[in-house]
Amino acid sequence: MSQGDELKAAYRLARTIASDIMLYHRDKVIDGLKSDALFETLREEIEEGEELFNSRVSERVRAEHNLLERALVDVLICSHAHIPCGLW
Repeated sequence: MSQGDELKAAYRLARTIASDIMLYHRDKVIDGLKSDALFETLREEIEEGEELFNSRVSERVRAEHNLLERALVDVLICSHAHIPCGLW
């Protein structure tokens, strides 16, 4: 697998993990946003996602790119700009 393909696959996995957290824990996401404590509220779910991500993505890709963190922000935060919270 080329380096570009590996990076694309890792980002797809990261977005899938973030989307699964959103799908299965929507109420916790909304509560976490409203209380300005999203990452604390979803600590267990995010740690589980990190374990999966780390088991499937090379250390080099993880060290060079913040793919999972970016996906969590994109999917869990940016997609919920309509929810009143302390972030905006």
